[in-house]
Parts: sequence; structure tokens; C-alpha cells
Amino acid sequence: MPGFAATAERHQAAVYLGALVAGFAAGWAVPAAASWFEHAINPVLALLLYVTFLQVPVAELGRSLRAGRFLAAALVVNFAVVPLVVAALLPLVPADQAVRLGVLLVLLTPCVDYVIVFSGLAGADSRLLAATPLLLIAQLVLLPGYLLLFLGSGADVVDPGPFAEAFVVLIAIPLTLAWLTQSAPKAATVANALSTTMVPLMAATLFAVVASQVPKLGDDLPLLARVVPIYVVFLVVMAFAGRVVARAFRLDTAGARGIVFTGATRNSLVVLPLELALPGELAAAVVVTQTLVEVVGMVVYVRAVPRLLP
Repeated sequence: MPGFAATAERHQAAVYLGALVAGFAAGWAVPAAASWFEHAINPVLALLLYVTFLQVPVAELGRSLRAGRFLAAALVVNFAVVPLVVAALLPLVPADQAVRLGVLLVLLTPCVDYVIVFSGLAGADSRLLAATPLLLIAQLVLLPGYLLLFLGSGADVVDPGPFAEAFVVLIAIPLTLAWLTQSAPKAATVANALSTTMVPLMAATLFAVVASQVPKLGDDLPLLARVVPIYVVFLVVMAFAGRVVARAFRLDTAGARGIVFTGATRNSLVVLPLELALPGELAAAVVVTQTLVEVVGMVVYVRAVPRLLP
């Protein structure tokens, strides 16, 4: 098993890309299974986050909560820099109101779940985990105002339910279980054994996300193709914008990598229930498209960010 874990870690980029391709093929070939794959996302992701949290000692998380400069940088990059980047990109978005609403909902909300795993793979530390409650609350409070600013309406679509559910299921429960495990006998042995499952669990998460979302793209592919370059440009711009913010706050390398990831990674798995509740399917398809672009982008980020911030 240790040999398998080392091999998987060494070739993790290829493993993740293979999971993406397999998920796309499964979603395309068996669209009827999309709902099953969608139901599997949260359990697999929660298990992945449990294993991730298990590698973070409680004392280290306590120190992260006192990292004022990092928390301030995370707020600035997500709620000051990102809206400016989105404002610059919005004229490139198709004029369809549903498309614009989908793009705004997904790009204005920072990720709080799998970003922790991806940033850890790129050498970031636990401070990003400490920032997740703050990022969840801030996006819930600020999102209606941003939608009002950019669209002039649509702020009433923001429902706190998915945000609260995401925090409980994907953060609070896995984190609590990880802390309980750390206090158990032979905790280090258990943590080491479970750490070997991180790459397969990440691959399973990516497979489930893609396989569940591909069938939802429907007949809107030509329109959706027009937003793909916008999502790609966002990922590229935020890599450098995050680095600028991290340097402005004089963060160390691990903290700077965390800021780059939190600025670039969006909260599509949380806002998707908001989109699915909207009339029509186009806005949801716009969010799904961002998810597909982002998971590929995160595989690239894992390799690129350590070079950007050596």
C-alpha cells in the first residue's frame, strides 16, 4: 500500500486528468446515472476532507485562527480583487440574463471545500482551513449586494440554506471527526494509513462531479462555449492577482499559495443548488461549465503555483 500511495502521489496529475476523462465519458454514455453520481459527491468529498483535516493538528489550526494578515488577505482577494476582475470580464459575457446570473453567482463566491485539498497538494498550509467559516459568512452577506450592483436585480435568489448545509456537511462534521480521531490511541498510525487514500479519493470526487454534471449541459453547448474562455482567463488572472495580494500582506510561501488558491477557486458545488432552484436550466448549466473548467484548472494549479511561488 505505501508503494501504491507513493506511485499515485508521484503521478497525481495524470490520475486526476484520467478521472476527469473517465467522468466525462461516463456522464456522456450513461446520462441516466447523473443523479446517482450527484448524490455521491458530498459523501466522497466529506471523506476526502476528513482525511485532509486529519493531517492538520488541532494546535496548528489554533495558530492559524490568529493569523490576522492571512485572514485579511483572504478577504481582500475574494471580496475586493475578485469583484474587480469579474467587473472587467462581465462585458465579455453573453447578454442573456440567465448566463450573466450564473457567471456572477459562481465567480463571486469563494470555494470552501476542495480548495483545501488542492492548495495542500501545492504546499499551502492550514490557514486556509481556518478562513473557511469567515469566507462562507462573508459571501452569504455580500453576494446579494454584488448581484444588485452588477445586475440591478436577482439578489432574492440567495438562499442561506446551501451555504449552511455545506458548512455542516463538508467542514464541521469532517473536522470534528478528525479531531476525535487525533485524540484516539495510535492516532498517528491511523492518520498515516488514511493519508494514502487522498489521491484515490480526490480522483473519485473529480469523477463524480464531472459524471454528474456533463448530462446537464444539454442543447446549450454553443452558448456555454462562449463562457469557457472567460473562466479560463479568470483562472490565469487570479493566479497573478493572488500573488500580488500575498506580497502586499507580506505572507510566507505557504500562506501566499493559499491566497492564490482561494482567490481562483470558486464555490460552484455550494451555489449549484441555488441555480437549480431558478426557472430554466441555462443558469445551472453555466455553473456546471465553470465546475468542469475549474477542476481541470486546479490540476494545472497544483503544478503551476509552486513554480509561481517557489
